[in-house]
Amino acid sequence: MPISRLAECILATKRDIAAAGLLAPLVGHVGDGNFHLVFVIDPDNADEMERSQAVNDQMVGRALSMGGTCTGEHGVGFGKMHFLKAEHGEALSVMRQVKLALDPQNIMNPGKIIDI
Repeated sequence: MPISRLAECILATKRDIAAAGLLAPLVGHVGDGNFHLVFVIDPDNADEMERSQAVNDQMVGRALSMGGTCTGEHGVGFGKMHFLKAEHGEALSVMRQVKLALDPQNIMNPGKIIDI
């Protein structure tokens, strides 16, 4: 997240959390524009899971629209893979080609980061 937009993004995300009726403390190392939500939910509660996913999607979408990234470090392997197209567009096809050139049998971290 660009530092110049960080406070705006955090405040909007906190509003999303409150509107969804969730508890999600925010932690991070904001000096580099990176923050994380820690959703306090019951994973067996489908409604809570759906609401937390919606808040997460809003947060990531907002970060992308503000010039940030879908992940600074965590979750891209599985949790945020579906945001890579929005962030990188057609460059994703180049990434896929590089992956296949280096790992033609797709044995290194299959199913992570880039769908082959």
